[in-house]
Amino acid sequence: LPPSHSSLHPFFFPLSFFLTMAKVDLDGNPIKNLTICMIGAGGFIGSHLCEKLLEETNHKILAVDVYNDKIKHLLESTYQDRIHFHRINIKHDSRLEGLIKMADLTINLAAICTPADYNTRPLDTIYSNFIDALPVVKYCSENNKRLIHFSTCEVYGKTIGSFLPADHPLRQDPEFYVLKEDSSPCIFGSIEKQRWSYACAKQLIERLIYAEGAENGLEFTIVRPFNWIGPRMDFIPGVDGPSEGVPRVLACFSNNLLRGEPLKLVDGGQSQRTFVYIKDAIEAVMLMIENPARANGHIFNVGNPNNEVTVKQLAEMMTEVFSKVSGEPAIEVPTIDVSSKEFYGEGYDDSDKRIPDMTIINRQLGWNPKTSLWDLLESTLTYQHRTYAEAVKKAIAKPVATS
Repeated sequence: LPPSHSSLHPFFFPLSFFLTMAKVDLDGNPIKNLTICMIGAGGFIGSHLCEKLLEETNHKILAVDVYNDKIKHLLESTYQDRIHFHRINIKHDSRLEGLIKMADLTINLAAICTPADYNTRPLDTIYSNFIDALPVVKYCSENNKRLIHFSTCEVYGKTIGSFLPADHPLRQDPEFYVLKEDSSPCIFGSIEKQRWSYACAKQLIERLIYAEGAENGLEFTIVRPFNWIGPRMDFIPGVDGPSEGVPRVLACFSNNLLRGEPLKLVDGGQSQRTFVYIKDAIEAVMLMIENPARANGHIFNVGNPNNEVTVKQLAEMMTEVFSKVSGEPAIEVPTIDVSSKEFYGEGYDDSDKRIPDMTIINRQLGWNPKTSLWDLLESTLTYQHRTYAEAVKKAIAKPVATS
């Protein structure tokens, strides 16, 4: 410390002072303070990323979204001078380019990414994930701004193994089902299977970003999340979202558990998935943000291959964990089977497995997930029960209006 400050007790200095002094990247270089334009900041991933950035760095956030419910606690906190909310629909708002120009880095999280929407709203899904993302890529490229774009593990579509006979030994060979960023093919169902509208739109925007990097020098990183789950994921129908809405699997099963209803297994719940805790995944994103030299030009799988289960096994685990955290006995018939057509509508199709290869992110950023599936479910369902149990009971008890 300079002589004039040498007699001061360290507790006289704000936390930000020590954060600034201590932060270096993976190569030992000081990390400069950034202004980050985060599109979709009010969503599940955005809210957790905002928390992490505000609590552990000095970076500033230009938070862009239509809703701010999940980050309201941050906008009204002691961090409010470092996070500024802009209520913008990126479809048609001329202010977006100005915000991207003001920032050092743009993170695009905006998407329609709920399977129930792929069949019923395919046009909205394609527009949201491709057309609406085009100006973001264009503004970053034209203004020489770095872009971290969130894609999806769904770009891989179906595994090669899924086309082999059910008893074929090569189905068990990792070469035929482990998904690699730089070599696995992207295999989708037929055009009439509109479930793939999301994956196709995401794949095309990935190709466009990659082309902007190759032809115009855009600095980019593409993230492929593999089922990130945790608190604040999606909504509980009729409580903090539309009663007719169908959220993704974690919130869907949570809703059933809170209501004491059997969990619905689409086509028997035989699809296999891996699940990673949101807090682990956010650590990976932080490494991408603060290590551009290692992250630029790369596509990263971010998942946890150790947390692989069938959807049916996930339902069984969630039933057991929820009983533990709530103190309520599990219902006698915990699951029921429904057809994909009944649950999602005409045009649904699915992939058999989604197991990420972790070679590239481990090599470039040294990242590995830490949290077991049991632990992440216990943490998440504790939050779900604490947040929603009373509201769901009131919703169930509410008398139904009769004509």
